[in-house]
Amino acid sequence: MGDGRADPRRRVPRTDALLADPRLGAAAARIGRDRVKAAVRRAQDRARRGQISPEEVPDAALAALPPTAPRAVLNATGVLLHTNLGRAALSDAAVAAVVAAAGHTDVELDLGTGRRARRGRDALDALAAAVPHAEAVHVVNNGAAALVLAATALAADAEIVVSRGELVEIGDGFRLPDLLASTGARLREVGTTNRTTVADYAAAIGPRTGFLLKVHPSNFRVTGFTSAVPVRRLAGLGVPVVADIGSGLLAPDPLLPDEPDAASTLRAGAALVTASGDKLLGGPQAGLLLGTAELVERLRRHPLARALRVDKLTLAALAATLGDPATPTRTALHADAAALRGRTERLRDALAADGRKVEVVPAVAVVGGGGAPGVELDSWALSLPERYAAPLRTGDPPVLGRVARGRLLLDLRCVPEHADAGVRAAVLAVPGDD
Repeated sequence: MGDGRADPRRRVPRTDALLADPRLGAAAARIGRDRVKAAVRRAQDRARRGQISPEEVPDAALAALPPTAPRAVLNATGVLLHTNLGRAALSDAAVAAVVAAAGHTDVELDLGTGRRARRGRDALDALAAAVPHAEAVHVVNNGAAALVLAATALAADAEIVVSRGELVEIGDGFRLPDLLASTGARLREVGTTNRTTVADYAAAIGPRTGFLLKVHPSNFRVTGFTSAVPVRRLAGLGVPVVADIGSGLLAPDPLLPDEPDAASTLRAGAALVTASGDKLLGGPQAGLLLGTAELVERLRRHPLARALRVDKLTLAALAATLGDPATPTRTALHADAAALRGRTERLRDALAADGRKVEVVPAVAVVGGGGAPGVELDSWALSLPERYAAPLRTGDPPVLGRVARGRLLLDLRCVPEHADAGVRAAVLAVPGDD
Protein backbone atom coordinates (compact mmCIF):
# COMPACT_ATOMS: atom_id res chain seq x y z
CA MET A 1 0.00 0.00 0.00
CA GLY A 2 1.14 3.50 -0.75
CA ASP A 3 1.72 6.15 1.81
CA GLY A 4 -1.63 7.97 2.18
CA ARG A 5 0.21 10.96 3.52
CA ALA A 6 1.52 11.62 -0.01
CA ASP A 7 -1.99 12.21 -1.31
CA PRO A 8 -2.13 15.97 -1.97
CA ARG A 9 -5.82 16.01 -1.09
CA ARG A 10 -4.83 15.46 2.50
CA ARG A 11 -3.01 18.78 2.40
CA VAL A 12 -6.12 20.78 1.52
CA PRO A 13 -6.55 23.29 4.40
CA ARG A 14 -9.45 22.73 6.77
CA THR A 15 -12.39 25.11 6.62
CA ASP A 16 -11.84 26.48 10.14
CA ALA A 17 -8.18 27.15 9.37
CA LEU A 18 -9.09 28.99 6.18
CA LEU A 19 -11.73 31.10 7.90
CA ALA A 20 -9.06 32.10 10.40
CA ASP A 21 -7.06 33.68 7.56
CA PRO A 22 -7.16 37.47 8.29
CA ARG A 23 -8.05 38.25 4.66
CA LEU A 24 -10.99 35.87 4.62
CA GLY A 25 -12.01 37.00 8.08
CA ALA A 26 -12.13 40.61 6.89
CA ALA A 27 -14.20 39.52 3.90
CA ALA A 28 -16.63 37.70 6.21
CA ALA A 29 -17.10 40.92 8.17
CA ARG A 30 -17.97 42.75 4.95
CA ILE A 31 -20.20 40.31 3.11
CA GLY A 32 -21.12 37.65 5.67
CA ARG A 33 -19.59 34.42 6.93
CA ASP A 34 -21.89 32.14 4.89
CA ARG A 35 -20.83 33.65 1.54
CA VAL A 36 -17.14 33.38 2.44
CA LYS A 37 -17.61 29.81 3.66
CA ALA A 38 -19.24 28.85 0.36
CA ALA A 39 -16.29 30.32 -1.58
CA VAL A 40 -13.87 28.40 0.66
CA ARG A 41 -15.64 25.11 0.00
CA ARG A 42 -15.59 25.67 -3.75
CA ALA A 43 -11.85 26.34 -3.61
CA GLN A 44 -11.30 23.21 -1.50
CA ASP A 45 -13.24 21.14 -4.05
CA ARG A 46 -11.05 22.51 -6.85
CA ALA A 47 -7.95 21.47 -4.93
CA ARG A 48 -9.32 17.97 -4.31
CA ARG A 49 -9.96 17.61 -8.05
CA GLY A 50 -6.38 18.65 -8.76
CA GLN A 51 -7.33 21.90 -10.52
CA ILE A 52 -5.29 23.97 -8.08
CA SER A 53 -2.67 23.12 -5.48
CA PRO A 54 -3.63 22.99 -1.78
CA GLU A 55 -1.46 26.06 -1.20
CA GLU A 56 -3.56 28.03 -3.69
CA VAL A 57 -6.85 27.44 -1.86
CA PRO A 58 -6.86 30.69 0.22
CA ASP A 59 -6.11 32.87 -2.80
CA ALA A 60 -8.67 31.00 -4.93
CA ALA A 61 -11.33 31.52 -2.28
CA LEU A 62 -10.55 35.23 -2.11
CA ALA A 63 -10.62 35.55 -5.90
CA ALA A 64 -14.05 33.90 -6.03
CA LEU A 65 -15.66 36.32 -3.58
CA PRO A 66 -18.11 38.78 -5.12
CA PRO A 67 -16.98 42.42 -5.16
CA THR A 68 -18.57 44.57 -2.48
CA ALA A 69 -18.58 47.68 -4.66
CA PRO A 70 -17.51 48.90 -8.11
CA ARG A 71 -13.74 48.96 -8.46
CA ALA A 72 -11.93 52.28 -8.71
CA VAL A 73 -10.27 52.66 -12.12
CA LEU A 74 -7.50 54.97 -13.35
CA ASN A 75 -8.88 56.54 -16.53
CA ALA A 76 -5.96 56.89 -18.96
CA THR A 77 -8.17 56.68 -22.06
CA GLY A 78 -8.11 60.39 -22.85
CA VAL A 79 -11.93 60.42 -22.68
CA LEU A 80 -12.95 62.89 -20.00
CA LEU A 81 -16.51 61.63 -19.51
CA HIS A 82 -16.21 57.94 -20.27
CA THR A 83 -19.74 56.50 -19.98
CA ASN A 84 -18.46 53.00 -19.16
CA LEU A 85 -16.37 54.45 -16.33
CA GLY A 86 -19.24 56.40 -14.74
CA ARG A 87 -18.73 59.70 -16.58
CA ALA A 88 -17.62 62.50 -14.25
CA ALA A 89 -15.31 61.77 -11.33
CA LEU A 90 -16.44 63.57 -8.18
CA SER A 91 -14.27 66.20 -6.56
CA ASP A 92 -12.76 65.68 -3.11
CA ALA A 93 -15.34 68.11 -1.74
CA ALA A 94 -18.19 66.13 -3.29
CA VAL A 95 -16.81 62.84 -1.95
CA ALA A 96 -16.55 64.34 1.53
CA ALA A 97 -20.12 65.62 1.25
CA VAL A 98 -21.38 62.15 0.29
CA VAL A 99 -19.60 60.57 3.26
CA ALA A 100 -21.08 63.19 5.60
CA ALA A 101 -24.55 62.62 4.16
CA ALA A 102 -24.32 58.84 4.46
CA GLY A 103 -25.67 58.99 8.00
CA HIS A 104 -28.56 61.02 9.29
CA THR A 105 -28.67 64.46 7.69
CA ASP A 106 -30.80 67.61 7.61
CA VAL A 107 -31.81 66.95 3.99
CA GLU A 108 -35.42 67.89 4.76
CA LEU A 109 -35.23 69.56 8.17
CA ASP A 110 -34.56 73.08 9.43
CA LEU A 111 -32.36 72.53 12.47
CA GLY A 112 -33.04 76.05 13.69
CA THR A 113 -36.81 75.70 13.91
CA GLY A 114 -37.06 71.93 14.13
CA ARG A 115 -39.61 71.99 11.34
CA ARG A 116 -39.72 70.33 7.95
CA ALA A 117 -37.78 72.25 5.28
CA ARG A 118 -37.51 72.23 1.50
CA ARG A 119 -35.79 69.02 0.47
CA GLY A 120 -32.27 69.51 -0.86
CA ARG A 121 -32.36 73.27 -0.38
CA ASP A 122 -28.55 73.56 -0.31
CA ALA A 123 -28.21 71.94 -3.74
CA LEU A 124 -31.14 73.88 -5.18
CA ASP A 125 -29.85 77.18 -3.83
CA ALA A 126 -26.39 76.45 -5.23
CA LEU A 127 -27.86 75.60 -8.65
CA ALA A 128 -29.97 78.76 -8.66
CA ALA A 129 -26.92 80.85 -7.72
CA ALA A 130 -24.89 79.24 -10.53
CA VAL A 131 -27.51 80.19 -13.13
CA PRO A 132 -29.11 83.48 -12.02
CA HIS A 133 -31.14 83.69 -15.25
CA ALA A 134 -33.27 80.78 -14.03
CA GLU A 135 -36.32 81.93 -12.08
CA ALA A 136 -36.59 78.49 -10.47
CA VAL A 137 -34.76 75.15 -10.46
CA HIS A 138 -35.50 71.52 -9.72
CA VAL A 139 -33.46 68.31 -9.70
CA VAL A 140 -34.43 64.74 -10.64
CA ASN A 141 -32.43 61.54 -10.90
CA ASN A 142 -30.96 61.86 -14.43
CA GLY A 143 -31.13 63.84 -17.66
CA ALA A 144 -33.64 61.54 -19.34
CA ALA A 145 -35.89 61.80 -16.29
CA ALA A 146 -35.81 65.60 -16.54
CA LEU A 147 -37.11 65.44 -20.09
CA VAL A 148 -39.70 62.78 -19.23
CA LEU A 149 -41.02 64.91 -16.37
CA ALA A 150 -41.26 67.96 -18.64
CA ALA A 151 -43.10 66.00 -21.34
CA THR A 152 -45.47 64.40 -18.85
CA ALA A 153 -46.31 67.59 -16.98
CA LEU A 154 -46.51 69.93 -19.99
CA ALA A 155 -47.57 67.80 -22.96
CA ALA A 156 -49.36 64.62 -21.90
CA ASP A 157 -52.25 64.22 -24.39
CA ALA A 158 -50.76 67.11 -26.36
CA GLU A 159 -48.13 67.61 -29.08
CA ILE A 160 -44.42 68.22 -28.83
CA VAL A 161 -43.05 69.90 -31.94
CA VAL A 162 -39.48 68.75 -32.67
CA SER A 163 -37.12 68.77 -35.64
CA ARG A 164 -36.49 65.43 -37.35
CA GLY A 165 -32.78 66.20 -37.19
CA GLU A 166 -32.93 66.25 -33.38
CA LEU A 167 -34.65 62.90 -32.73
CA VAL A 168 -31.50 61.39 -31.29
CA GLU A 169 -30.57 58.06 -29.77
CA ILE A 170 -29.05 58.67 -26.35
CA GLY A 171 -27.16 55.41 -25.88
CA ASP A 172 -27.75 51.72 -25.19
CA GLY A 173 -30.60 51.73 -27.71
CA PHE A 174 -32.70 54.38 -25.95
CA ARG A 175 -34.24 56.69 -28.53
CA LEU A 176 -35.70 60.10 -27.84
CA PRO A 177 -38.96 59.48 -29.78
CA ASP A 178 -39.67 56.33 -27.76
CA LEU A 179 -38.83 58.11 -24.50
CA LEU A 180 -41.21 60.99 -25.22
CA ALA A 181 -44.00 58.80 -26.61
CA SER A 182 -43.96 56.80 -23.37
CA THR A 183 -45.24 59.91 -21.55
CA GLY A 184 -48.45 60.04 -23.56
CA ALA A 185 -47.30 63.00 -25.64
CA ARG A 186 -47.59 62.97 -29.44
CA LEU A 187 -44.53 63.99 -31.44
CA ARG A 188 -45.07 66.43 -34.29
CA GLU A 189 -41.94 66.07 -36.41
CA VAL A 190 -40.95 68.99 -38.63
CA GLY A 191 -38.27 69.64 -41.24
CA THR A 192 -35.86 67.05 -42.51
CA THR A 193 -32.84 65.24 -41.14
CA ASN A 194 -30.43 67.97 -42.25
CA ARG A 195 -32.57 71.11 -42.61
CA THR A 196 -35.31 72.63 -40.48
CA THR A 197 -36.56 76.24 -40.66
CA VAL A 198 -38.54 78.46 -38.34
CA ALA A 199 -41.41 78.28 -40.85
CA ASP A 200 -41.55 74.50 -40.29
CA TYR A 201 -42.12 75.03 -36.59
CA ALA A 202 -44.63 77.84 -37.12
CA ALA A 203 -46.72 75.73 -39.51
CA ALA A 204 -46.94 72.91 -36.95
CA ILE A 205 -48.12 75.03 -34.01
CA GLY A 206 -51.78 74.63 -33.14
CA PRO A 207 -54.20 74.36 -30.22
CA ARG A 208 -52.80 70.95 -29.29
CA THR A 209 -49.19 72.14 -29.03
CA GLY A 210 -47.71 71.60 -25.59
CA PHE A 211 -44.25 72.99 -26.30
CA LEU A 212 -41.48 73.25 -28.86
CA LEU A 213 -38.55 70.97 -28.12
CA LYS A 214 -34.99 71.93 -28.99
CA VAL A 215 -32.50 69.07 -28.57
CA HIS A 216 -28.76 69.55 -28.78
CA PRO A 217 -27.25 66.66 -30.81
CA SER A 218 -24.56 66.16 -28.21
CA ASN A 219 -23.17 62.83 -29.43
CA PHE A 220 -22.86 63.46 -33.18
CA ARG A 221 -22.41 66.22 -35.75
CA VAL A 222 -24.23 66.91 -39.02
CA THR A 223 -22.22 68.92 -41.53
CA GLY A 224 -22.68 70.11 -45.09
CA PHE A 225 -26.03 71.36 -46.40
CA THR A 226 -27.69 71.93 -43.02
CA SER A 227 -29.78 74.44 -41.12
CA ALA A 228 -31.29 74.50 -37.64
CA VAL A 229 -33.35 77.07 -35.75
CA PRO A 230 -31.79 78.68 -32.65
CA VAL A 231 -33.74 79.02 -29.42
CA ARG A 232 -34.07 82.80 -29.73
CA ARG A 233 -36.06 82.44 -32.95
CA LEU A 234 -38.23 79.64 -31.58
CA ALA A 235 -39.00 81.75 -28.52
CA GLY A 236 -40.71 84.32 -30.73
CA LEU A 237 -43.39 81.87 -31.87
CA GLY A 238 -45.55 82.27 -28.77
CA VAL A 239 -45.21 78.71 -27.47
CA PRO A 240 -42.98 77.56 -24.58
CA VAL A 241 -39.58 76.29 -25.69
CA VAL A 242 -38.02 73.39 -23.80
CA ALA A 243 -34.31 73.05 -24.57
CA ASP A 244 -32.42 69.86 -23.75
CA ILE A 245 -28.81 71.02 -23.75
CA GLY A 246 -27.61 67.61 -22.59
CA SER A 247 -24.10 68.02 -21.28
CA GLY A 248 -24.75 70.14 -18.21
CA LEU A 249 -22.64 73.16 -19.12
CA LEU A 250 -24.06 75.96 -16.99
CA ALA A 251 -22.14 78.91 -18.46
CA PRO A 252 -20.14 79.48 -21.67
CA ASP A 253 -16.69 77.88 -21.91
CA PRO A 254 -14.25 79.23 -24.52
CA LEU A 255 -12.91 75.72 -25.14
CA LEU A 256 -16.39 74.59 -26.18
CA PRO A 257 -17.81 77.35 -28.38
CA ASP A 258 -20.47 75.13 -29.97
CA GLU A 259 -21.70 73.57 -26.76
CA PRO A 260 -24.93 75.19 -25.49
CA ASP A 261 -25.01 76.30 -21.87
CA ALA A 262 -27.93 76.83 -19.52
CA ALA A 263 -27.41 80.55 -18.90
CA SER A 264 -27.19 81.50 -22.58
CA THR A 265 -30.13 79.25 -23.50
CA LEU A 266 -32.35 80.87 -20.89
CA ARG A 267 -31.28 84.34 -22.00
CA ALA A 268 -32.23 83.36 -25.55
CA GLY A 269 -35.80 82.77 -24.40
CA ALA A 270 -36.12 79.11 -23.42
CA ALA A 271 -38.89 78.58 -20.88
CA LEU A 272 -37.21 75.44 -19.56
CA VAL A 273 -33.73 73.94 -19.85
CA THR A 274 -32.92 70.30 -19.05
CA ALA A 275 -29.39 68.98 -18.56
CA SER A 276 -27.29 66.27 -16.91
CA GLY A 277 -25.29 66.68 -13.73
CA ASP A 278 -22.65 64.02 -14.38
CA LYS A 279 -21.21 65.42 -17.58
CA LEU A 280 -19.51 68.80 -18.02
CA LEU A 281 -20.79 70.05 -14.68
CA GLY A 282 -18.60 67.34 -13.17
CA GLY A 283 -21.05 66.16 -10.53
CA PRO A 284 -23.21 63.15 -9.69
CA GLN A 285 -25.82 61.63 -11.98
CA ALA A 286 -28.78 64.02 -11.85
CA GLY A 287 -31.27 65.73 -14.13
CA LEU A 288 -31.26 69.52 -13.88
CA LEU A 289 -34.36 71.59 -14.66
CA LEU A 290 -34.03 75.38 -14.90
CA GLY A 291 -36.63 77.83 -16.14
CA THR A 292 -39.59 80.03 -15.40
CA ALA A 293 -41.10 79.84 -11.93
CA GLU A 294 -44.49 78.81 -13.31
CA LEU A 295 -43.20 75.87 -15.37
CA VAL A 296 -40.75 74.59 -12.78
CA GLU A 297 -43.44 74.66 -10.11
CA ARG A 298 -45.77 72.65 -12.35
CA LEU A 299 -43.06 70.06 -12.74
CA ARG A 300 -42.18 70.03 -9.05
CA ARG A 301 -45.81 69.47 -8.03
CA HIS A 302 -46.50 66.76 -10.61
CA PRO A 303 -47.02 63.28 -9.07
CA LEU A 304 -44.26 61.82 -11.27
CA ALA A 305 -41.72 64.14 -9.64
CA ARG A 306 -41.88 62.01 -6.50
CA ALA A 307 -40.90 58.88 -8.42
CA LEU A 308 -37.95 60.72 -9.98
CA ARG A 309 -36.72 62.25 -6.72
CA VAL A 310 -32.98 62.27 -6.01
CA ASP A 311 -31.55 60.81 -2.83
CA LYS A 312 -29.66 62.63 -0.10
CA LEU A 313 -26.24 61.47 -1.36
CA THR A 314 -26.84 62.95 -4.81
CA LEU A 315 -28.06 66.22 -3.33
CA ALA A 316 -24.97 66.45 -1.11
CA ALA A 317 -22.60 65.73 -4.00
CA LEU A 318 -24.40 68.19 -6.28
CA ALA A 319 -24.25 71.01 -3.74
CA ALA A 320 -20.53 70.43 -3.18
CA THR A 321 -19.84 70.24 -6.92
CA LEU A 322 -21.60 73.53 -7.60
CA GLY A 323 -19.43 75.17 -4.97
CA ASP A 324 -16.15 73.76 -6.34
CA PRO A 325 -14.47 75.72 -9.16
CA ALA A 326 -11.93 72.95 -9.84
CA THR A 327 -13.76 69.66 -10.32
CA PRO A 328 -11.76 66.80 -11.86
CA THR A 329 -13.73 67.26 -15.09
CA ARG A 330 -12.93 70.95 -15.35
CA THR A 331 -9.29 70.34 -14.40
CA ALA A 332 -8.93 67.68 -17.11
CA LEU A 333 -10.71 69.82 -19.70
CA HIS A 334 -8.44 72.80 -19.12
CA ALA A 335 -5.20 70.89 -18.52
CA ASP A 336 -2.23 72.54 -20.22
CA ALA A 337 -0.84 70.33 -22.98
CA ALA A 338 2.75 71.40 -22.31
CA ALA A 339 2.42 70.55 -18.63
CA LEU A 340 0.91 67.17 -19.57
CA ARG A 341 3.87 66.48 -21.83
CA GLY A 342 6.34 67.22 -19.06
CA ARG A 343 4.48 65.03 -16.61
CA THR A 344 4.26 62.17 -19.12
CA GLU A 345 7.97 62.44 -19.93
CA ARG A 346 8.86 62.25 -16.24
CA LEU A 347 6.87 59.06 -15.93
CA ARG A 348 8.56 57.69 -19.06
CA ASP A 349 11.99 58.46 -17.59
CA ALA A 350 11.09 56.75 -14.32
CA LEU A 351 9.97 53.65 -16.21
CA ALA A 352 13.11 53.74 -18.33
CA ALA A 353 15.19 53.73 -15.14
CA ASP A 354 13.31 50.56 -14.21
CA GLY A 355 14.26 48.98 -17.53
CA ARG A 356 11.01 49.54 -19.41
CA LYS A 357 11.12 50.94 -22.93
CA VAL A 358 8.30 53.46 -23.19
CA GLU A 359 7.70 56.27 -25.67
CA VAL A 360 5.89 59.59 -25.30
CA VAL A 361 3.69 60.41 -28.28
CA PRO A 362 1.22 63.17 -29.19
CA ALA A 363 -2.39 62.22 -28.47
CA VAL A 364 -5.89 63.60 -28.85
CA ALA A 365 -8.30 63.66 -25.92
CA VAL A 366 -12.07 64.11 -26.23
CA VAL A 367 -14.90 65.11 -23.92
CA GLY A 368 -17.03 62.00 -24.50
CA GLY A 369 -20.15 61.08 -22.55
CA GLY A 370 -22.43 62.73 -25.08
CA GLY A 371 -20.76 66.13 -24.89
CA ALA A 372 -18.92 68.44 -27.29
CA PRO A 373 -18.79 66.13 -30.33
CA GLY A 374 -15.94 66.97 -32.64
CA VAL A 375 -13.92 68.85 -30.00
CA GLU A 376 -10.36 67.55 -29.82
CA LEU A 377 -7.94 68.41 -27.02
CA ASP A 378 -4.19 68.27 -27.68
CA SER A 379 -2.62 65.83 -25.28
CA TRP A 380 0.30 63.41 -24.75
CA ALA A 381 0.44 59.74 -23.90
CA LEU A 382 2.76 56.93 -22.91
CA SER A 383 3.01 54.41 -25.74
CA LEU A 384 3.40 50.75 -24.72
CA PRO A 385 3.08 47.44 -26.55
CA GLU A 386 -0.55 46.39 -26.93
CA ARG A 387 0.05 43.30 -24.79
CA TYR A 388 0.04 45.60 -21.71
CA ALA A 389 -3.65 46.44 -22.19
CA ALA A 390 -5.25 43.34 -20.63
CA PRO A 391 -3.00 42.99 -17.55
CA LEU A 392 -3.26 46.70 -16.80
CA ARG A 393 -7.04 46.59 -17.21
CA THR A 394 -7.32 43.64 -14.80
CA GLY A 395 -4.68 44.81 -12.34
CA ASP A 396 -5.07 46.45 -8.94
CA PRO A 397 -5.93 49.22 -9.46
CA PRO A 398 -7.15 48.73 -13.02
CA VAL A 399 -5.52 51.13 -15.47
CA LEU A 400 -7.56 51.65 -18.62
CA GLY A 401 -5.89 53.04 -21.72
CA ARG A 402 -6.68 53.23 -25.42
CA VAL A 403 -5.39 50.80 -28.04
CA ALA A 404 -4.51 52.36 -31.39
CA ARG A 405 -2.49 50.87 -34.26
CA GLY A 406 -1.09 48.05 -32.19
CA ARG A 407 0.01 50.24 -29.28
CA LEU A 408 -1.48 50.94 -25.86
CA LEU A 409 -1.72 54.68 -25.17
CA LEU A 410 -1.95 55.94 -21.59
CA ASP A 411 -3.12 59.57 -21.52
CA LEU A 412 -2.63 61.11 -18.07
CA ARG A 413 -5.09 63.98 -18.62
CA CYS A 414 -7.80 62.33 -16.48
CA VAL A 415 -5.41 60.61 -14.06
CA PRO A 416 -4.84 62.56 -10.81
CA GLU A 417 -1.18 63.54 -10.62
CA HIS A 418 -0.79 61.84 -7.25
CA ALA A 419 -1.72 58.56 -9.00
CA ASP A 420 1.26 58.64 -11.38
CA ALA A 421 3.18 56.39 -8.99
CA GLY A 422 0.29 53.93 -9.19
CA VAL A 423 0.48 53.92 -13.00
CA ARG A 424 4.22 53.28 -12.80
CA ALA A 425 3.73 50.39 -10.37
CA ALA A 426 0.99 48.91 -12.54
CA VAL A 427 3.21 48.97 -15.63
CA LEU A 428 6.09 47.40 -13.72
CA ALA A 429 3.79 44.63 -12.49
CA VAL A 430 3.38 43.45 -16.10
CA PRO A 431 6.20 41.08 -17.11
CA GLY A 432 8.82 42.83 -19.24
CA ASP A 433 10.57 41.53 -22.38
CA ASP A 434 9.42 44.40 -24.58
